[in-house]
This record gives sequence, C-alpha cells and structure tokens, in this order.
Amino acid sequence: MEYRTGNIGRVIVARFDHGEDFLAGLNHLLKEEEIKKAWFNVIGGIAAARVVTGPKEPVMPPEPVWREIETREVLGGGTVYWDGDEPVVHLHAALGHHGETVTGCVREWARTYLVLEVTIFEITGFPAARPWFAEGGFKRLIFANGDGD
Repeated sequence: MEYRTGNIGRVIVARFDHGEDFLAGLNHLLKEEEIKKAWFNVIGGIAAARVVTGPKEPVMPPEPVWREIETREVLGGGTVYWDGDEPVVHLHAALGHHGETVTGCVREWARTYLVLEVTIFEITGFPAARPWFAEGGFKRLIFANGDGD
C-alpha cells in the first residue's frame, strides 16, 4: 500500500441533460477547469452505457466482462487522475432498473437519461497520475515525490 494526504480544493457541481454524453462531457469539464485529481459522485439516469462487471477469471492481466445496459437509475462514485495530457476517469456505479441492479465500472457510451448530477471534489497537496500498468493490463494510480500538484 502507498498513500498520500492532501486537501479538498474546489467543489464543482455539474448537471448533464438528457442525451448528453456523460463521459465526454466530464472529460471536457476536467480539462476546462484543469482538475488534475478528484473524487466525484454521480446520481441520476443513464440511457445507455457499456460497463465492465468484473474479470472473467481472477488473474493478471484480467480479461474484462462487458455488459451493455439501457435506461437505468445510477448511483456511483469515481476518481480522476491524469495520464499525460488526458484525464483518466474511473467510475464504479450501481445501475438499477425495476429491481435488477448491475454494478460495475462504467467505461463507454454513457448517455444521460433525463438528468445526471455530479459533484466533483478537487484533491490538492500531492502529485499523482494514472499511467498504464503493463503487468496488470490497466491504468494504475501512482504517486510522485514532492509536495505539489
């Protein structure tokens, strides 16, 4: 385990409306506001998305199991760390419809159904990134030395 302590910077609240591409819009907001590290929560509805619901087998690197979902209520939380010039969003969510819930990592096609509300808590006080981790086959959080952002 590695860890750092930091502080909460800005708090940003955003609304995504019906039909908007949530992941593309979130990436745009992160770049626009230059948010390099953050925790966020999301609540509302997703009309369609591709979600990873776990590995096929518990091995490294994992083979993801994909599921396409349609119109679901969503409650999720995620983090943001960058890989070079691009933010990397890691969002896990519970997505429910008529009593059936799918829980997973929302990765593609996240179209808003009616509305999604997002609260972003910027993290400051230490350098961190999420570059490719070849051994694991995914982008993994790393900490750099130093006190800055």
